[in-house]
Amino acid sequence: MKFISDLNFRIRALFQRKAVEVDLDDELRSHLEHEVDKRVRAGAPSEAAIRGARAAFGGVERIKEETRESRGVNFIENLAQDVRYGLRMVVKNPGFTAVAVLTLALGIGANTAVFSLVNGVVLRPLPFPEPDHMVAMTGGEYTKGPFSFLRAQSRTMDVAAYADEAEFNWTGIDRPLRIAGASVSANYFSALGVAAEEGRVFQQGEDQPGTDRVVILSHALWDHRFGRATNVIGSRIMLEGISREIIGVMPAEFRFPSTKAELWVPLHLDPKDIGDFWYSSYMPVIARLRPGATIGQAQAELAALRKPMLAQFPYPLPADSWQKAGLTSLQERIVGDERVKLLILLGAVGLLLLIACANVANLLLVRAATRLREVAVRTALGAGRWRIMRQLITESVLLSVLGGAVGMGVAIYGLPALKSLLPADSPRLADVTVDGRVLLFVALLMVATGIVFGAAPALGASRVDLTNSLKAGGQRGVAGGNHRLSKSLVVGEVAISVVLVIGAGLLVKSLWLLSNVDPGFRRETILTARVTPDETFCEVSGRCQTFYSDLLGRVRALPGVTEVAAVNGLPLGGGGEVLPVDIEAHPTRPGAHNHLLLEKLVTTDYLSTMGIPILKGRGLNDLDASAHSQWVVLVSKSTAELYWPGIDPVGERIKVKFQDQWRTVVGVVGDVRESTMAVPLESYLEGVFYVAYGQQAVQGSGTETPPAEMTLVMRSSQENSQIGAELHGIVAGINHDVPVTHIEPLQGRVIESVAGPRSTALLFSFFSALALALGGVGIYGVISYSVEQRTREIGIRMALGARPGTILRLIVGQGAKLAVGGILVGVVSALALTRLMAGLLYGVGATDSLTFFGVALLLFLVAIAASYIPARRAMRVDPMTALRTE
Repeated sequence: MKFISDLNFRIRALFQRKAVEVDLDDELRSHLEHEVDKRVRAGAPSEAAIRGARAAFGGVERIKEETRESRGVNFIENLAQDVRYGLRMVVKNPGFTAVAVLTLALGIGANTAVFSLVNGVVLRPLPFPEPDHMVAMTGGEYTKGPFSFLRAQSRTMDVAAYADEAEFNWTGIDRPLRIAGASVSANYFSALGVAAEEGRVFQQGEDQPGTDRVVILSHALWDHRFGRATNVIGSRIMLEGISREIIGVMPAEFRFPSTKAELWVPLHLDPKDIGDFWYSSYMPVIARLRPGATIGQAQAELAALRKPMLAQFPYPLPADSWQKAGLTSLQERIVGDERVKLLILLGAVGLLLLIACANVANLLLVRAATRLREVAVRTALGAGRWRIMRQLITESVLLSVLGGAVGMGVAIYGLPALKSLLPADSPRLADVTVDGRVLLFVALLMVATGIVFGAAPALGASRVDLTNSLKAGGQRGVAGGNHRLSKSLVVGEVAISVVLVIGAGLLVKSLWLLSNVDPGFRRETILTARVTPDETFCEVSGRCQTFYSDLLGRVRALPGVTEVAAVNGLPLGGGGEVLPVDIEAHPTRPGAHNHLLLEKLVTTDYLSTMGIPILKGRGLNDLDASAHSQWVVLVSKSTAELYWPGIDPVGERIKVKFQDQWRTVVGVVGDVRESTMAVPLESYLEGVFYVAYGQQAVQGSGTETPPAEMTLVMRSSQENSQIGAELHGIVAGINHDVPVTHIEPLQGRVIESVAGPRSTALLFSFFSALALALGGVGIYGVISYSVEQRTREIGIRMALGARPGTILRLIVGQGAKLAVGGILVGVVSALALTRLMAGLLYGVGATDSLTFFGVALLLFLVAIAASYIPARRAMRVDPMTALRTE
């Protein structure tokens, strides 16, 4: 109860000061009257009783002060006084305040913006009920067959799956559209724990043949295509030549598995389609832990189901298949490598904030030297050391709060720009906002920052020598300790700058090397366009071949088009078909893993159009495209070196696992970066082979099933927009229901392939440039202050004959010493810290000596430049004026 009473007293003292003082007077008067009354009853005269009571009671004002102290009132009053005094000092020194606030705003704003990214991508839970119960399967690729088995057999998990890169032709409208979407299992939405905003989600069994012709719309598609009409439920749309009933609309905030998804259709789980069910439908598998189940129990169950699952396959698999299968949190699966990148970036801006703090601390140290007399007077009047430190730290926190407020504005307006620098497909980028957690982070950061940069100056200023400080010339004599601290802070600034600039240098060098990698093809003057007939369009024998033959002929006739070809998937995106193959010279041993190769289906002019060289043998010709000619194949250089090292591969044979006919190698072509500029080929693939369109992969039944979607590559001297408009007209003239999308230069694809490394390098470079600038300002400030402190010394030196060049070398040398100390500390620190970013680098080591040397030289030159300005001022010192001022 006493605690509640004291708390109530403190709150009233803060907001009702006069009323509290009246209550305190009444309470003391009551105690005094009680003492007087007790003495009168004991027989003392009235006047003597009053004098005795007052003597026993002590000084009333002293008792009031002790009461205030015991109840915490003085702390509140003193804090209010400190804040008011600090605000007066802030207003009194607008120049100092502006520099300090802007410096802190840069550091706090950068930290706030990057923390917003970390919060939205890494820290914020997934927007599903009980997101910690959502897991993803790892350590193996799952097709529809093993997924269906696990969903039926698991007792610890509700297992779901999705194909997140699905696209659909929407026809039956004025102009056909290509819509991004996802094919998902019927229990997908229930496993995630989400419901439709309008209508319903998929029900059990709606991913089976005959019941799967339904579709769910995204909120965005419902909005801009149907005007949010509620009667859309029950209507039908034509997707991929199939009429589907709209059964639901998802909420606007639902954006899983991709922000690009505009609709969802059920997976087509048909065990009779052996090729699709068991061989080629690789997709992510997720699950929700059932009530009471733990991830450990689910892991154990998954391990126990491995062998029964392998036994379901229509062909034998290696015994160690899915041996490393496991579970991880769904959030970890989604975030992936972004966690490391963002945490490194957060560490970088944290170092930038330390530099900003050191700079402001130096400013406070300089100002402290001018306030020594003020501190001495306050000390002489009875202020304790802690009282003075608290006042100075309060001023620091006020500066930090102002800097944080400005920095918050910088972060809010700069966050969209920061997000635009990141690749558009960065996971959870749409979830990045300034929310309550970010505001709490900023509040804590402001207080912590104010204490960090204010503690050292406050501690130094509180150690005052009253005698010297009250003398007229005492200010210069007592500033030595602060100056030594100031130099130490600058050495730390330079060291941190070295670490950041080296990190940026490594990333920039890595980006430069990556951007200059030969992709294996000529990208200049090539325009690409995706042409996507419905899957059912190619079920009629010969229809697709005729369509693309007619299309290529008409495009080739366009003015300015010199070459045109088609491929089933462009490079730098993993386009193509992943197939298990047999190598005649390397038969697969029983129980061993299949050779997985990437099949590129191309028209005969593809290699010449793309500028991919033929290294051995010959290329593909029109005869090879005939379904009745000898089956031939081209292999990439790396594939030839892997399977036929030291011998000519021409004449060797390979065969797709579920085909009967062998293909003869007739040529070797140059390697192409099929995956990314950094990764030529995905790790699970062993090579690449090229097949002429017309002899494409067939299913186990032996019937041709040519791919419906192909991408045109056109070498042209015309404007892209002109070609695009003509291309739309040509395709519509052949088949009105075929969309044409992604009409863009191939060069743009190359640029996009390094978007991730480029964004990281740009952000790191920007923050490093700020660090370099702040470090230079720090050196300039220390040297300038040193010149001011040594004005008398410099005047004496010049009066005794010192030349200006000698003074210049003296002052610049002082800055050089600080720089060398900071560079040495920074280089040693960078040797350890840059190893953390090794995974972000390409073609350059984390301890690249050239980068380290170049950055050290750059920092040294910046230090010399920062020292030169105050050195020039020192050279112009008039000896007589300097001596008179002292």
